[in-house]
Amino acid sequence: MIDFDAVTGFDWDEGNALKNLVEHEVSQAEAEQVFLNTLLKVTPVDRPGLPEPRYRALGKSARDRLLTVIFTLRVKDTKIRVISARDMHRKERIEYEQEAT
Repeated sequence: MIDFDAVTGFDWDEGNALKNLVEHEVSQAEAEQVFLNTLLKVTPVDRPGLPEPRYRALGKSARDRLLTVIFTLRVKDTKIRVISARDMHRKERIEYEQEAT
């Protein structure tokens, strides 16, 4: 899977950052906080035809907001590139809460 010990930071695309803020009211900082949370569930996104592997992270922000973050890895897998960040859907919340117990 992903070696998060090798990750040194984030590689933001300004278009994605703006879209997340405007459409989902998730700032860059809040999206990044998900990866610092104790309980983080990461699964691969299985969509044929994508140019690079993508992953789905379920986690909490510092405000205890449950977020889904779709991301990929860049710069030899040392940078997280957030593609989208939004509130979890109901099924995702259930999945995340089951992991927490």
